[in-house]
Amino acid sequence: MEQQPRNDADFLEPSVLLDETHYQEGYKNGYHDGLASGKEEGRQVGLKMGFQVGEELGFYQGCLDVWASAIQIDQDAFSARVRKNIEQLAALVSSYPLSDPENEHVQDIMEKIRLKFRVITASLGVKLDYEGRPASSKQDVEDL
Repeated sequence: MEQQPRNDADFLEPSVLLDETHYQEGYKNGYHDGLASGKEEGRQVGLKMGFQVGEELGFYQGCLDVWASAIQIDQDAFSARVRKNIEQLAALVSSYPLSDPENEHVQDIMEKIRLKFRVITASLGVKLDYEGRPASSKQDVEDL
């Protein structure tokens, strides 16, 4: 009697092994395909995000250059407080780790730059904003 269940198990074993073999093969194929497409997608996202960051930093640097030129022409063009904020913004922009994109503080530094820029433009009484940036940069990070 004990021989019979063993024969049934032997009879079903190839179909169970076949299913497991197909599963493992499909997993390996999917893993390798995902690895290749993931690298390409990561490269594309990195290029896009790098371009956006560079464009935004360039905008802030351009504003700094204009303000520095105005200060060179007329030392009293801006109040001492605004000049101090401009210097702080220049220090933040120059401290941005362009060559270290994996730096954990890049988001914090960019938020500080944006905040300092808003402080300066509010002090100057002008409505100037970087238009290329999405409305919510945190949402972009979550989407990734």
